[in-house]
Amino acid sequence: MPINSFLYPGAKFLPAYEVANSCRFSGDAYLTKTPGSAGSTTTGTLSWWMKYDVATDSGGQYIYFTKDGSNNQCIIRFHNKALKFDHWNGSGYDFQKATSMLFRDPSAWMHVCIKIDTTNATASNRIKLFVNGTNVTWGATDGTVAEDFAGKFFVDAASNIASAEGGAVYKGYLAEFVGIDGTAYDADSFGEFDSDSPTIWKPKDVSGLTFGTNGFYLDFEDSSNLGNDANGGTDWSETNLAATDSSTDSPTNNFATWNGVKPLTRGALSEGNLLFTGVSGNEATYSSIGVSAGKWYFEVKGTTNGDRMSVGVAQKFIQGDQHQQTTTTNGVGYDGVTGSVYVNNSDDATYSTTSNDDIIGCALDLTNRKIYWSVNGTWQNSADPAANSNGHALPTNLTGEDFWFFAISDTYGSGAVVWSANFGNPTFSISSGNADGNGYGNFEYSVPSGYYALCTKNLAEFGG
Repeated sequence: MPINSFLYPGAKFLPAYEVANSCRFSGDAYLTKTPGSAGSTTTGTLSWWMKYDVATDSGGQYIYFTKDGSNNQCIIRFHNKALKFDHWNGSGYDFQKATSMLFRDPSAWMHVCIKIDTTNATASNRIKLFVNGTNVTWGATDGTVAEDFAGKFFVDAASNIASAEGGAVYKGYLAEFVGIDGTAYDADSFGEFDSDSPTIWKPKDVSGLTFGTNGFYLDFEDSSNLGNDANGGTDWSETNLAATDSSTDSPTNNFATWNGVKPLTRGALSEGNLLFTGVSGNEATYSSIGVSAGKWYFEVKGTTNGDRMSVGVAQKFIQGDQHQQTTTTNGVGYDGVTGSVYVNNSDDATYSTTSNDDIIGCALDLTNRKIYWSVNGTWQNSADPAANSNGHALPTNLTGEDFWFFAISDTYGSGAVVWSANFGNPTFSISSGNADGNGYGNFEYSVPSGYYALCTKNLAEFGG
């Protein structure tokens, strides 16, 4: 299966068609709609782009769910990191399908397309799955769909996105969510391989497709109406979605989050892997994107600071083809609770202390190998990152080819911590709004000149 390399750190490819927004789903957020009339029972297509929280996928994360008055249900979900497509008739399953491939990466965007045509004479072609443009064969659980089977794919009854009726919700980001009623499209109607880089699958403009009676197009561009049907149909109703759930983290500009793959000894991630909730000491998490060159900026808001919580960077190094992570060496962090700056776990300086709800800015300069911190917009140590003035030096005892990741850690005490990262798409309200020099990101305080939000478009230009 092709890998969307332009969506990964260090990619140089910039797509022609831009996806401006996505929607962040977390906790109990979802969309619902009840169409006024029934759609096709045999033919249709569902397509969406996603970046989902695989770490929380154990009991099931629902993508699309319909149910009529007779308890017939169409169920598309992720369960234990496999994609499942089931159809229930009220007393048993008409069919059950599941992938053998597992979906493990919470840091990159992925495209999924399901083509439905139960009138097809070939059984294996009645429900086809495409991932990043490539047809994926269903796995060991691959229930046969009867020819001309009449399913509840686009019913005149309750339909849900990101949740089932009273069931587990989807957690992560969704973009370009399209339902096609009455036409079975292949994945190339929604994306295409780049002519110069044939392993790269990129989005296409879908506005010219035939959507049918109950078709829809959710582009999530209106933060005041995230359920808006950009195709002109009836809007979806929103539950527990706010304007802050509109995100510019998209399939054509992937922003960093906290790393949802690295196991946490304690604590948990939520809100699209941006909110870190701790339990007690010895906790840490790292950004999903690392850098080896350039100048980068992010912010973090500590709603509950706990006993000792530091903000900074940690190193990863590469040996051969193996990625290894260090947590006890090659790290530097600013502990706002005590005001101490630590380098490789040793006290190295003292800055101001912080309080709950303060916002700490962190500027990483890999050109001059320095790091800076601000508290509510005031740079500590009278520093000026843009002028390369009064920064704190990065550790020099590097091993191999070094990469640096933004990080937070709580290594002392027993107090719980609740800290929310802002790599450019905050989960909390911003009172001012500041983008970087390229126009990316939404930060509370001004981004220093020459520093940039950690996203793939900026990486393509400044990431080395």
